[in-house]
Amino acid sequence: MKLRSHFTFSKQERSGILLLVSLIVGVMAAYYFLETSEKTHLDVSSAEILQLQKELDSLRTVELERRKPKLYPFNPNFITDHKAYLLGMTPQEFDRLKLFREKDQWINSATDFQRVTKVSDSLLDVIQPYFKFPDWVTNPKSASKKKAAYNTPKPFAQKVDLNEASAAQLQEVYGIGEALSKRIISYREKLGGFADDIELHNVYGLDSMVIKRVLDQFTVKSPRLVTKMDLNTASASDIATIPGISFELAKRIWEYRKLRERISDFSELEKIEGLSVHKLQLIQLYLSVD
Repeated sequence: MKLRSHFTFSKQERSGILLLVSLIVGVMAAYYFLETSEKTHLDVSSAEILQLQKELDSLRTVELERRKPKLYPFNPNFITDHKAYLLGMTPQEFDRLKLFREKDQWINSATDFQRVTKVSDSLLDVIQPYFKFPDWVTNPKSASKKKAAYNTPKPFAQKVDLNEASAAQLQEVYGIGEALSKRIISYREKLGGFADDIELHNVYGLDSMVIKRVLDQFTVKSPRLVTKMDLNTASASDIATIPGISFELAKRIWEYRKLRERISDFSELEKIEGLSVHKLQLIQLYLSVD
């Protein structure tokens, strides 16, 4: 039995195929040769549309400006890494400032700030108007003769107990105003009393020169009792409980001790990054090397 070829069609089938091909050709011809025009219903170049676009752009600009972090007066000596980021400083510029401050050195002018951080002139022009230094820095001649006389160093017997000093007494020191005197007393109350003069360095906003003036007139005569921890057995978390010692620094101290197995003298810690002379003195109030 012979199979019928797939290419053999009847007269009716051939007519249908011809009709289908004609339709396809006709549609393609219409697609390529017939002109079609689409009318634009919205004229985006009209004066009304352009005015609306301008108003939207203006509102968008205002909103973006509103969302920007607002700058308030600040002391550049106490910039955090987040604050530096918001100001537009690079990590390298902030690291220079951090290293400078860890050496217990202070910035007292915009010129000092640029010299230490090496920020560009353009950035300095933007942030300089917000710098706020203590009054004794900006107006060194404003101190009264009374304060100058009061700031004459006193012998130990004549000094006022720092754990009993009032805000009014502290404000007699040149460089100590209402805010700083309250801050000293607030920190003293938080500690339950100072254990040593060195803890005064932990009070935010006090620089070394002002602290020296305070200690010329005041000293801790009734120290808070402190139970010391053994440095060679204390954990990083234990060391971080010391007021004024961050967990990051505590971890460095702990790792340094672990690396050497045992610390026999506090002078061995002087090589630790970020452990200033004052912080080294501070931890000796709370740690021992028994």
